[in-house]
Amino acid sequence: MKVVKPIIQCEVFDGVKIMKRLERACRTCYRSEGKVTATSYKKLLTNCIKSGHESILEHEKLTIRMRCDIGLYKDVTRHRAGTSFSIESTRYCNYSKDKFTNNIHFIEPVYSDDKRKYEIWKNTMQSIEEGYMKLASLDGVTADELRMLLPHSTAAEVTMTCNIRQWKHILTLRCSSHAHASVQQMFIPFLLLLKREMPEIFETVPYNENFPVEKYAKIEMLSEVE
Repeated sequence: MKVVKPIIQCEVFDGVKIMKRLERACRTCYRSEGKVTATSYKKLLTNCIKSGHESILEHEKLTIRMRCDIGLYKDVTRHRAGTSFSIESTRYCNYSKDKFTNNIHFIEPVYSDDKRKYEIWKNTMQSIEEGYMKLASLDGVTADELRMLLPHSTAAEVTMTCNIRQWKHILTLRCSSHAHASVQQMFIPFLLLLKREMPEIFETVPYNENFPVEKYAKIEMLSEVE
């Protein structure tokens, strides 16, 4: 059994270039291409968002990769429009094999600072792993059968791609205090990154400012694939 922290990895992107490409697409509507300047995208995108003309945001996308718990991806995969997912399959991944260091990886729960809660959680995960490995040792048992034992805390790799409009919608919902704590943990730091890089689009997206910063998932920037 290994307890790991959630991580969000984001492809390297240039927020200004993304917004300028969005401006170019938007100006098709008004045939105002001649009004483009070095900073004209700022006013145009701000005005479009204020007026609800957000369909233009669908022309660009961002991809992230998450190490998250199964419960998190069950929540976010409800967002299908403008979104694509590639998810570690528990039907094919057998965690008793060397490829997975003969361990089930579990995401550390947000409440890990509470020793009473954490010990109960940890003991439960250990018991589940013991049962998983015992079943895996039987002849002919498949990963498809083993996955029936896996809890929501099981770690999984997820690649998620959304157009900018959908990211804005998802982050508005999933950074709220009403979202599950593990979802806030993952998406609030990502939203803060987008607020820095593309403020004209994401600055007005609200989030739970009371969520503890020390619990934020770590963000890693991935180099572009050549």
